Amino acid sequence: MLTTNKEQLVQLAVSGPVAHSKVRSPYRIKTSGMPVTLPGTGGITYNVRIGDLACGWVADHVEPGVSIRNSDDTENAGLNTLACVGNTATVINGEAKGAKGYVTGKHGGIEHVLAWFDQKTLESMAIGDKIQIRAWGTGLKIQEVPEITVMNLDPELLEKMNLKIVDGILEVPVTAILPPYLMGSGIGAATCHTGDYDIMTADPDAFREYGLDKLRLGDIVLLQDCDNQYGRGYLKGAVSVGVVVHSDCVITGHGPGVTTLFTCKRPLIRGIKDTEANLIAWLSL
Repeated sequence: MLTTNKEQLVQLAVSGPVAHSKVRSPYRIKTSGMPVTLPGTGGITYNVRIGDLACGWVADHVEPGVSIRNSDDTENAGLNTLACVGNTATVINGEAKGAKGYVTGKHGGIEHVLAWFDQKTLESMAIGDKIQIRAWGTGLKIQEVPEITVMNLDPELLEKMNLKIVDGILEVPVTAILPPYLMGSGIGAATCHTGDYDIMTADPDAFREYGLDKLRLGDIVLLQDCDNQYGRGYLKGAVSVGVVVHSDCVITGHGPGVTTLFTCKRPLIRGIKDTEANLIAWLSL
């Protein structure tokens, strides 16, 4: 068992309503230049779930489960900054009042917090229903490896992830190990405590080489030479680990999104290949 500072971390209620899907233009421009009209972000997604493949949907940036957003930007920033993957989410009004689920990621740009609920709950929910999250995890540290920054991660989920320290290196189960040149939209962001950045999927050779067709929503992936400590950028030797939060995209420079969970400027994180390294197992979804 790793030693963490979880007993010193504040648990705080944050909340927001189920967000409506938004369309600025009916068309999205594919990498080929062809305009298409597709489902995208927001709403209640009934048939795209954590554990499903991230690629292959007739969609663009589709968010599994429930998308949550406040209309007030400062309140929404608080929601997005403090909510952590694995936090408990509770419906507090409407027909599904009292139902519980889990935060599964954060989507930048649109600034949504994403949450899983069981199918019965999804069918009972409505746009505008309010979700309250027991935010816990901001400031989390693993005492044995202080150089590694932990973010966006519920302390109890961390304890379920079968993490090990071997010769001073944190070993994390991951389904994929990805090179930095595949990381696209979201690079240059000022912080990784909110949002995500995308694995680009437009190159067919890289798509096959790195098995992106097998990537699932909720998978844990390792990003080589990616520094996420104070934003997102390239740094030789840096390592980041995150969770896949939304589907593939048709827009150039985009693809399945990754919310950061661990990062280090030195190679003190090692990915251990495990096909079951997915939120669906650890949160018993």
